[in-house]
Amino acid sequence: MFTPLNDRVLVRRIEGDEKTKGGLIIPDNAKEKPAEGEIVAVSAGARDADGDRIAMDVKTGDRVLFGKWAGSEIKFDGEDLMIMKESDILGIIA
Repeated sequence: MFTPLNDRVLVRRIEGDEKTKGGLIIPDNAKEKPAEGEIVAVSAGARDADGDRIAMDVKTGDRVLFGKWAGSEIKFDGEDLMIMKESDILGIIA
């Protein structure tokens, strides 16, 4: 189990289609990394100046969009994941 600290989240990328709309197969080296993922773990939140926790807006299981260069890639239990600040998340997919 991995628990992020402060205002960070652990994200699993959600892979996109491997074919174009026209049916062409996209090779691995030409694919862009997806900017969509699923929240795997959420920290308790950062603390404000008074020491009170600031609640996180995301929760485990949320599907989110994030910036192309957001976060840091890590390998945990053999799985490629990303750890990023909540502010790197652009939005939650409903």
